Amino acid sequence: MHGISLSNITVILNNPRYPENIGAAARCCKNTCIRRLRVVRPERMDMDKIRKMATHEALDILESMQVYDNLMDAVSDLHFLVGTTARTGRKRRPTHSPRNIAEKIVRFGKDVKVGLLFGSEKWGLNNHDLSLCSSIVRIPSGEFSSINLAQSVMILCYEIFTAEAAGNTAIEKPRLATFREKEGMYNHLSQVFEAIGLFEKQTPSYWMLNARKLFNHKPVTAKDVKMVRGFLRQVAWALKHARD
Repeated sequence: MHGISLSNITVILNNPRYPENIGAAARCCKNTCIRRLRVVRPERMDMDKIRKMATHEALDILESMQVYDNLMDAVSDLHFLVGTTARTGRKRRPTHSPRNIAEKIVRFGKDVKVGLLFGSEKWGLNNHDLSLCSSIVRIPSGEFSSINLAQSVMILCYEIFTAEAAGNTAIEKPRLATFREKEGMYNHLSQVFEAIGLFEKQTPSYWMLNARKLFNHKPVTAKDVKMVRGFLRQVAWALKHARD
């Protein structure tokens, strides 16, 4: 079975500050045969500056580029989301190298949609943004860990491009759940947590963050989501009839 199609890889820039970096990211996509670019809440959409950095060769990437008001809408149709960060710590999840995650991504089935999420030049991705991700990548560097946004895009896209070109084959797998399906499961889970009084002992964010960590240990399939939500419906039914 053939591995993932590069046409199903999407670069997502979350709250970029500089239009030049949007254009440079489009050029990186073009260099590595990645066709999809999405931008979330850009501070400035100066198309003249964006086109100048993209160069004429990458104008088709800009023509199909999508702009969103919020991150949730930008990732809702994806199955697997990779977040990038330069910061690590006790409360942050384990990270992969660009090469490790690229080798994992190209083994997905050809219909799996993957997002590569990059934060703003000033702040990067916050903890909430990273909690939405299936895996986290940290680009190794020397003493100066801050890497330009477009350079980060190029490094990750290049690793995926070369891994795909190496001809890795995919393992037959069940269909992965989309981000929209997983968010429906998390909302359902939150309702049941509240109904059984779990939120009275800890804040909702504590339980939901840990629930996301639990499911992010492995790719979540559509069948996983269906099973969990079936269980949650049964719990809700039992609670209702226990009170009647």
